Amino acid sequence: MTAYDDRASLGGPPAYGAPPARAEPRVGEEPGARGDLTTTAERVRRSVESVIEGKPEVVRLALTVLLAEGHLLIEDVPGVGKTMLAKALARSVDCSVRRIQFTPDLLPSDITGVSIFDQQQREFEFKPGAIFSQIVIGDEINRASPKTQSALLESMEEHQVTMDGQTYELPSPFMVIATQNPVEMEGTYPLPEAQRDRFMARVSIGYPSPAAEVRMLDVHGGASPLDDLQPVAHAHEIVKLTEAVREVHVAEAVRRYTVELVAATRSHPELRLGASPRATLHLLRAAKASAALLGREYALPDDVQALAVPVLTHRLLPTAQAQLNRRSAEQIVREIVQRVPVPDPSAQPWRTPGQRPPGVRGL
Repeated sequence: MTAYDDRASLGGPPAYGAPPARAEPRVGEEPGARGDLTTTAERVRRSVESVIEGKPEVVRLALTVLLAEGHLLIEDVPGVGKTMLAKALARSVDCSVRRIQFTPDLLPSDITGVSIFDQQQREFEFKPGAIFSQIVIGDEINRASPKTQSALLESMEEHQVTMDGQTYELPSPFMVIATQNPVEMEGTYPLPEAQRDRFMARVSIGYPSPAAEVRMLDVHGGASPLDDLQPVAHAHEIVKLTEAVREVHVAEAVRRYTVELVAATRSHPELRLGASPRATLHLLRAAKASAALLGREYALPDDVQALAVPVLTHRLLPTAQAQLNRRSAEQIVREIVQRVPVPDPSAQPWRTPGQRPPGVRGL
């Protein structure tokens, strides 16, 4: 349950002291420009939802992670559309896409690349691996060995690859969309804590409703909807949108609230590993992207609360006693959200009076 209603996103007057809307160009929009960047997110969302039936909240979270410059981990049982979601998001954006099928015999060099000796030039030449792409789809990432999984650590955190003392920058935007089966499945290796912590959010698609499954049979029965899916946004538009999301204003009270939520996981008696400072940063970035998608130029505690579960739970390790009591990390996070006091907007408004940060309207 959230503490505030978002009247601004429902078409009413902005809430909590936010100024009235200004008649000014949107972020990334130039007078007379053909492409309106503020509609890019909506186009991508509709494109992905044309493939993924009945899961609008999952699609929105994937888009939020993209605009927040994070990486997405999709975990669920086989056959519910994990790879389909990753492919649909990748094909909706006109950028380079590479798919890696993680298998037990996959090597780290298959991901990062390898230096090969050129006999004609008498020198080593670097052959880039599959990670050198703007969107990388890692299918069933936990079926490869931890040695191979660790090849993603540097690229996901620093957007670069170091080989033989030479550093190679990765393209922008850069996003890893990985799928994995639950660890109870045969032939899986648990992702190390350092690997999970680099994913901004984890999402489970779940089984569709009967009505959505019937529509899926009508749409997917003859051919795959991915065959007709065309890009609806360019890579440079996504880059401008991510730059606009960075300018979303976050009041000091909201920042402190985010820190208090994450800090509560580190002292919880049922958790032997709490969320890291990287998790705090990811939660704040995701909240800013969520606010932008709702048409706001400032973040609310609502945004932080709504994203606490997908951003934090995959980083936490419950104690043995909590596991015996069948207490999940998701249940613990939801209780923390209910327990941590929400800041009072009257003490410090989410928008400082007179402040005019760049607007991010209508994403």
